[in-house]
Amino acid sequence: MNSMRRANVRKDRRRGGSALEMALLMPWFVFLFVGAFDWGFYAHALISTESAARVAALATSARTGTAADQTLACNYAYRELKIISNVTASSSTCSALPVIVTATSQSDPNGKTYSQVSVTYQTQNLIPIPGALKSQATFSRVVKMRLRS
Repeated sequence: MNSMRRANVRKDRRRGGSALEMALLMPWFVFLFVGAFDWGFYAHALISTESAARVAALATSARTGTAADQTLACNYAYRELKIISNVTASSSTCSALPVIVTATSQSDPNGKTYSQVSVTYQTQNLIPIPGALKSQATFSRVVKMRLRS
């Protein structure tokens, strides 16, 4: 009987080891999850900003006279950015953050006219990770496209 009692004591000593390991590692798991979550938001914002600049440049380069059309560029950029959480239809002025859109008409050295669209987007406040991620990021993309007349 004494040997059975020892076996039970050994089993009792090993209980709770997994719970203790999980309790000690949980802060690291949360830290990694928050970092991955923030990086996902930033990647989505960057891809959306690039797409908005491309679509707005494509729209403004459609014909002569629209290369510097700020309103047209703003409308197309907002259509692309409306899936981002802090871009609302009521704030579609395109002249203040979170979204700034500018469209200009320029000429290259060969005399060809092109449309240049710049889109700047500022993300919402996320959870900062000191030394790795800030609480907000600002992305800017510029696209140049020759006029298709």
